Amino acid sequence: MAEQPGREASWSLQASAVREGVRLELTLPDLAGQPMTAAVVLERAEARAFARALLAAAGDAAERTFPRPEI
Repeated sequence: MAEQPGREASWSLQASAVREGVRLELTLPDLAGQPMTAAVVLERAEARAFARALLAAAGDAAERTFPRPEI
């Protein structure tokens, strides 16, 4: 995640290998601003599908944020 100078990250995503596959931990602030972590263990195939979906969403967001100039 890219951070802006002088601003703390408001979320984090961590992946680690476990015997069952891949453990993903997403930390976000709750309504009171305190960190809350959700953890899920995915099989490797599920983790790959999740990673592909994240990459596709990031690419789509980038295209919408930075549209190609018309030539």
